[in-house]
Amino acid sequence: MSARGEAAESVVGRVVLPGDVLLLPALPARPEEDEERLLRLGAAAGPPRGRLLCGPGLRRCAAGLLVTKAGVLRHRAAGGAYWVDSQQRRYVPVKGDHVIGIVTAKAGDVFKLDVGGSEQASLSYLAFEGATKRNRPNVQVGDLIYGQFLVANKDMEPEMVCIDSSGRSSGMGLIGQDGFLFKVSLGLIRKLLAPKCDIIQDLSQLYPFELVLGMNGRIWVKAKTVQQTLILVNILEASEYMTAEQRKQALAKLSGNR
Repeated sequence: MSARGEAAESVVGRVVLPGDVLLLPALPARPEEDEERLLRLGAAAGPPRGRLLCGPGLRRCAAGLLVTKAGVLRHRAAGGAYWVDSQQRRYVPVKGDHVIGIVTAKAGDVFKLDVGGSEQASLSYLAFEGATKRNRPNVQVGDLIYGQFLVANKDMEPEMVCIDSSGRSSGMGLIGQDGFLFKVSLGLIRKLLAPKCDIIQDLSQLYPFELVLGMNGRIWVKAKTVQQTLILVNILEASEYMTAEQRKQALAKLSGNR
């Protein structure tokens, strides 16, 4: 059933399709007020309740929000964010996203990284903590790098950095050579990155491990042994289609076999 023309708040949790238009409270009366009034929810009914953040799968239009991807509409009251939770596998770079890239080439002072998007991202050798012209990072083709996008838009090549605003690495940089890298859907990544994710908490009771999650759908995991690493990989991949009860039963069985 199409959600075209329905209020966005009433459609949260339901499936939406590309082309659906979701209405927002208090649409503007005059064209010159469009942008300002669309950014504020409930402006006509009372005090503004916060700014509207338009997330993946949605685009602003004169009537409200235009759906561009099929999936389930989600909403976070804190911050007023709307987005479409879909099973999309092709990643589109977004400024500020933390991703896992694979070094494909070194061109002068810039590394080229495959981030799973439509084009490669660039990374300067100076974009590492403590890097200088004399103290260059030891990065080779094939290495894995965890960083964030400093520039990401449709008109420019994506640019990554491995430092935050204060020049610290904050966990970003080269990822260890050992471990296992695999790819999952972007929907599962968002679920794993949620605060206090049940899946991660359950896995932490099974084995000690290292885990790096990239918003581009890539996961790097390393446990004490290769066998334990592969078990964690299989559970993470299957968790997208398992209920919480099924996952707990599988983990309980593995715990009993240790």
